[in-house]
Amino acid sequence: MGRTVPSFRIAAEMERRKWKPFRGLLDKKERKIFDEMFSYSRLYNSACSNACRPVLIHPILMSIIFEHYKQLRKFELIDH
Repeated sequence: MGRTVPSFRIAAEMERRKWKPFRGLLDKKERKIFDEMFSYSRLYNSACSNACRPVLIHPILMSIIFEHYKQLRKFELIDH
């Protein structure tokens, strides 16, 4: 029996492709940064797939925000 819903990993890749027109309008340097930012969501594929969110971009964005938050916290700890 086949799946009717793709795995989160595949669905996230499909979502990334939807952003291709936006990415194409960025400068080359910015495209690299955009790709790096979007890749952070892959770190949390397991958590995202278990979040069961109907709008796919929401867990992707939360993953990116969470990773950036963790990085900011490292700088905060260094400054104190």
